[in-house]
Amino acid sequence: MAEPTQRWYAVYTRSRHEKVVAEELCRRQVECFLPLRDVLSKWKDRRKLVQLPVFPGYLFVNTDMERRRIDVLRVPSVVRIVGFKGVPEPIPSEQIQAVKDLVFHQLEFDPHPYLHAGDRVRIVRGPLRGVEGILLEKKNRYRFVLSIDLIQQAVACEIDAEDVEKI
Repeated sequence: MAEPTQRWYAVYTRSRHEKVVAEELCRRQVECFLPLRDVLSKWKDRRKLVQLPVFPGYLFVNTDMERRRIDVLRVPSVVRIVGFKGVPEPIPSEQIQAVKDLVFHQLEFDPHPYLHAGDRVRIVRGPLRGVEGILLEKKNRYRFVLSIDLIQQAVACEIDAEDVEKI
């Protein structure tokens, strides 16, 4: 009998339901990853640091989709599993690991529009060493854009140009 194959998949949720879905998936023992970032929210009378999803409307599950697909889809507020023609499409584990490294090392980053073109680079030093992405220049500073291709979302962080090599 073949071993179950666990792969990473993107799950699309109802707007602003990412945290609730992640909690329910964990309760159902489905491994999930919801990358969050700290944002200072401002109201008329106060300011508060809140955690918002890095990719609004999305979270990631690491599961055997053949066995657990229905378990994921039955979670309230799950809209669909991202894929093509109704078939879930796995995300390369390197892309998920790169986002984990970015979030867990608490590097400063911002959401960034998904890019189709640009100089592809690989980081050669630091906590993101080996991660591939796109290098941009903005106001004489360099930004590294890390993309999740399947959901066409990206994040960008500042980086020293000497810490990357062109691919």
